[in-house]
Amino acid sequence: MNPQADPRGDAAAALRLLIVDDQPLIRRGLALMLGTEPGITIVGQAADGAEAIAQALATAPDVVVMDLQMPGTSGVVATREITARLPQTRVVVLTTYDHDELVFEAIRAGAQAYLLKDASEAEVLETVRAVHRGESRLSPAIARKVMQQFRQLAGGAAAAGPPAAPPGRPGPAHPLEEALTDKEERILELIAQGLSNKRIAAAVFLAEGTVKNYVSRIMDKLHAASRTELAVRAIGRRG
Repeated sequence: MNPQADPRGDAAAALRLLIVDDQPLIRRGLALMLGTEPGITIVGQAADGAEAIAQALATAPDVVVMDLQMPGTSGVVATREITARLPQTRVVVLTTYDHDELVFEAIRAGAQAYLLKDASEAEVLETVRAVHRGESRLSPAIARKVMQQFRQLAGGAAAAGPPAAPPGRPGPAHPLEEALTDKEERILELIAQGLSNKRIAAAVFLAEGTVKNYVSRIMDKLHAASRTELAVRAIGRRG
């Protein structure tokens, strides 16, 4: 398959992928590796954040593999712009850096997954497919970094004690959160496992639309900006 082939026609049902990295060898290598996989079509390659935004708006990819540290417009800015303007597009961060602030900013910007460039080809491929299914992917180490940042923000903003939770039910992880019901706690745990709404619905015997409503309610209660952030918060609540 030609990595730059037009995704329309016979490949219309393929996962449409945009690759963003300022290093040509990495960018082309990813295009060759992923573009030859069944069901994946590369719709574009970009060398910086500004080009990524322009190509994303022009091609409406299903998934963007995004580097963070690039000249000019950063990957974080590009992620925020793309996810805001194209809500159906998922972003997988693939970077050399795992600095706490970069990880936190990328997740807050809307990234659904965060991988380091030492990840295996199989891991990159599975992550791309997973986020396309509506799932999220964060390693425990990455999740801990983001959770630490959330806790620092919560500690700075907290002015009063958390609201009381019903007996036998976990209370909020910090004062800005509302207590969750048992059903919401169960769904949050499944989100933390990376499950899509469809798979959660099958696990808890609810309609997929009902699960979507639950997820929205949980996001409101925990003041989470994205599904990935919910997964991180769930990991933090375990501790």
